Amino acid sequence: MDTQQVLEKLDRAWKDFEQSYAGLTREQLMIPNVTGKWSIRDIIAHVTWWEEEALKHMPVILLGERPPRYSDKYGGIDDFNAIMTVKRSHLTLDEVLAQHDDVHARLVEYVRAAPEDLWATETKFRRRLRLDTFGHYPVHTNAIRAWRQAHGQ
Repeated sequence: MDTQQVLEKLDRAWKDFEQSYAGLTREQLMIPNVTGKWSIRDIIAHVTWWEEEALKHMPVILLGERPPRYSDKYGGIDDFNAIMTVKRSHLTLDEVLAQHDDVHARLVEYVRAAPEDLWATETKFRRRLRLDTFGHYPVHTNAIRAWRQAHGQ
């Protein structure tokens, strides 16, 4: 795999995620219980904070260091997600969407500028990107599509 292939994989999964909620009204994006108690707005915020985590931890990995474990720092990934849900709960839909676009653009630029050799094999760097982005988006893409189908949305 090379940078272009990684960018294409990232872009395909991103577009698929965005398409999963395309055409819904602002009100529909705010309906709770799409995934657990989360609305689509909450899911978008969630995807964004995991991209932020990638941007925060990939440089650490690049330096040969290990990011802190979520179990040590927060009690686990579920606890981290719960903390972030509360932290982002005050944001308006417009703020969530703006952050979503901004963080994703920064992530794409970071990936584009990363050394080519990081993509050749399953490095810790590439694994982190996959887990936080193109391996993560489909979970929520599928949940949104299932919700839409079940609710005639």
